Amino acid sequence: MSTRLPPHESARRSTLSTRSVAHLQLTAAMLTVGSTVIASKTIGTGLDPLPATALRFAIALPVFLLLMRFTGAAFPRPGLRDAVLLVTQAAIGSVGYTVLLIAGTQRTSASDAGIILGTLPAVCAVTAALLLGERLRASTLVSVATASLGVAMVTLAPAGPHSGTRSLSGDAMILGAGVSESLFVLLNKWLAKPWPPLAQAAAMTGLGFIVSSVCALPGWSGAAPAVPLPAMIGVTYYALVPTVAGFWLWYAGAARVPGSEAAIFTAVAPVSSVALATLLLGEPLTPTRAMGLALVVTAVFAVSGRSFVGRGSGKCGAHESKAP
Repeated sequence: MSTRLPPHESARRSTLSTRSVAHLQLTAAMLTVGSTVIASKTIGTGLDPLPATALRFAIALPVFLLLMRFTGAAFPRPGLRDAVLLVTQAAIGSVGYTVLLIAGTQRTSASDAGIILGTLPAVCAVTAALLLGERLRASTLVSVATASLGVAMVTLAPAGPHSGTRSLSGDAMILGAGVSESLFVLLNKWLAKPWPPLAQAAAMTGLGFIVSSVCALPGWSGAAPAVPLPAMIGVTYYALVPTVAGFWLWYAGAARVPGSEAAIFTAVAPVSSVALATLLLGEPLTPTRAMGLALVVTAVFAVSGRSFVGRGSGKCGAHESKAP
């Protein structure tokens, strides 16, 4: 004999399941973002930032268009306001982040880049409050503080001699990349009509390609034939993993939670960078770094735990959009 749940209990479980899936999507997206630091370091050794950015989008765009064809997705017809917002989001969040990150890692060490990118959780949460009018709950503030402390412990821990010298201009570019990323992950909440995640990811890629190609045009003819193999591999990885997979995962997850909640998951990105540096570059995972990782994981579970214990009501705020 089957037992049917009351309608309110069934709806609550459905809401919790949706939010849990969104948290997993946001975490996976930020794991790919964390890998962009190492990819950018590789790209920057053999390719200028603007041509590299244009090449990134040129590789990713056909993949997105094929995915849209196979899934039957279509581009919505945006109004003038949404069209301007999409172009702004692509220029600042897609092109700006990539150019500034590559240029910054050319001038400063990966450790410095990780330290500065560790400000993403706080920057995103504050941006959500200022631009989207979202109320910062006490639990969100505690989670942001915990995540920021964990990231600081991870990125500020001694890691032996650094390659290269400290550059204030490079640090400023990395900080600019962090601000660009915070705008990228939040500005889609301003759209009058929510876009399907795949369509919006493809639109960001197409618009990013147009903007970066126009900016890179003066030096593109001389840069293309001279791309070293490691830089080309880095650009291809950047295009297929953080761009195709990362864009799609982020939009799918961010459509189901408020911007201030999604902001917590940006703490995963710098931790991912440290983990990859440990695995690929042989940097030691010290006790201080391990403690920092634990704090970041605690912050992520602090925000996602509300779904599992039933504290969330399913009302994610006026700016929440539902992906199909």
